[in-house]
Amino acid sequence: MSGHAPQTTFAKISRFSFLVYCAAVFLFLMAPIVAIIPLSLNGGSFLTYPLDGLSLRWYEELFTTARWVTAMRNSLIVALPATAIAMVIGTLAAIGLTVANFRGKAFVSAILISPMVVPLIITAVGVYLFFAPLGLANSFLGLILVHAALGAPFVLVTVSATLAGFDMTLARAASSLGAPSHIVFLRVVLPLILPGLVSGALFAFATSLDEVVVVLFLGGPAQRTLPREIFDGIREHITPAITAVATLLILVATALMVTIEALRRRGEKLSSRAK
Repeated sequence: MSGHAPQTTFAKISRFSFLVYCAAVFLFLMAPIVAIIPLSLNGGSFLTYPLDGLSLRWYEELFTTARWVTAMRNSLIVALPATAIAMVIGTLAAIGLTVANFRGKAFVSAILISPMVVPLIITAVGVYLFFAPLGLANSFLGLILVHAALGAPFVLVTVSATLAGFDMTLARAASSLGAPSHIVFLRVVLPLILPGLVSGALFAFATSLDEVVVVLFLGGPAQRTLPREIFDGIREHITPAITAVATLLILVATALMVTIEALRRRGEKLSSRAK
């Protein structure tokens, strides 16, 4: 027994060291984010510690000042339709790539997910050069189309991952019983891929809500979204109102992550029941 004691002690020390390391990395990543939240409650007009009292004045400014209200409205005007388009495009692409077998399938998949890896500045410049002659620059339609293209790969990836565990014999059985293709999709395929579809849609929505580079190129004065308003505020006049917006975006992102995790667990339960 004494021969195993040093090994057990070493294992405990290693585990404790690993936990300390993980905690240190977590704190290092989260500290800048957490530091923003108290500043949004600062009673003063500067981003300084210690706080000059506590106040909700900056949150009140967000919902009463015309430029912030307009920015939030514009962000939703772009994000909601872009998410809907991304859901349709990404889902159809995922189903097509999963069901069909053809030469160059890997190349097509790489092209479809390329917006996730190509630098946004390159995408923004290319889209501007393509959209400007068509009159889509300085328009909501142009921003919606680009944000849909940026969000569709997330839907493609999540739905493809869900379809990887999908038993296609269920769809074939429904078809053999006389169900039309759209009924097969709505009643057989869609309920099983819904967690992946909604997860991808949430990622697409978050991408559109947070995107600023394309907006700087394509957006005009009437298309000032929330990230662009933050960007301009940092350049021109920094106030705690910016930290209030950042705090709200952090809360939205956290809510989306919790929802995605809940959907992932639900998807695992559905997959286990289907098996």
